[in-house]
Amino acid sequence: MAAKVRYDEVEAGAELPSLTIPVTRATLVRYAGASGDFNPIHWNERFAKEVGLPDVIAHGMFTMASAARVVTDWVGDPGALVEYGVRFTKPVVVPNDDNGALIEVSGKVAAKLDDEARTVRVDLTVTAAGQKVLGQSRAVVRLG
Repeated sequence: MAAKVRYDEVEAGAELPSLTIPVTRATLVRYAGASGDFNPIHWNERFAKEVGLPDVIAHGMFTMASAARVVTDWVGDPGALVEYGVRFTKPVVVPNDDNGALIEVSGKVAAKLDDEARTVRVDLTVTAAGQKVLGQSRAVVRLG
């Protein structure tokens, strides 16, 4: 699969379509099964509060991977993602109700990096409950 976004058609400052990702306790249980991360802070409210958290929190790697979807959806090819890194700044608190939490992700092309390799850097803004949950969230993507 090739990237559907063309390098020569993209400019710094271009905004990617934003994404809202719902997260419920059921989402966390499914992710725990897929990842093997059964830490009780991700499913046991009593335990999470005992260790000083406000409630159950989403897995950091779940949050990070979910945010990357803005980039992979935009480019149309997950294999075009060359580099990706974040800093975890705040947890995504997931209450035990039908609504859960919402992770809001937006992205912007920060710079064209390499004309020959056709790579761009995309900076992401990732929030939940009005707070930034990932900092320095940056992806390098190879475009068509």
